[in-house]
Amino acid sequence: MQVYASQWEGDPARLPLTEGVMLRWFRPEDLDRLRMLPSTRDLVRTHAADRAAVPSRTVRHGAGAVPHIVGAHLYLEDPAGRVLLGLRHHNSAFAPNTWHFLAGHCEQESAVLCLVREAEEEAGLCIDPRDVEFVHVLHQLPGPGRRPRLQLVFRARAWTGVPQVREPDKCLAWQWWDPDALPERVVPYTREAIAHVRAKRPYSEAGWE
Repeated sequence: MQVYASQWEGDPARLPLTEGVMLRWFRPEDLDRLRMLPSTRDLVRTHAADRAAVPSRTVRHGAGAVPHIVGAHLYLEDPAGRVLLGLRHHNSAFAPNTWHFLAGHCEQESAVLCLVREAEEEAGLCIDPRDVEFVHVLHQLPGPGRRPRLQLVFRARAWTGVPQVREPDKCLAWQWWDPDALPERVVPYTREAIAHVRAKRPYSEAGWE
């Protein structure tokens, strides 16, 4: 098998496809959350390690700037004030067997449209973008060498549908929780975000110390 390397800064969403259904950019450290052949994952990581010491000929985003990953999270309350959380699959690369917001990474779309799409895909909930309001952002550095993340949290004032498991390979259950009695296993930044939303604090940081 021969692998060829090149550089390109175009938009893969604009390419006409003759094979497959989608092209997207991913960083090597994001591969664990993708369903792919282990041999392909190992090949990409090996190549990325070999290229790490090769200086790029292209300067992007200004000196020292790092592109951020943007996540959209749904803070949904029922009439009793309980918050909707999902139990992540035990084989999940991120936070297995842990409760988390309904959430997803923004693709070629706005954060609100990402939230609306994920709500329908993951839980069968229909949300009108006009019923979505921003409530909190967590500027997060997950760990050394990891890409920073902007975790955007939105509240939906209205929706239709009953939460149901639509992606059983990712989420095992949806449940409403009293914010004062959350389960023990909750993603740490989810717990923090819930507290900030209830206190009406629009911004917080984590991992930058």
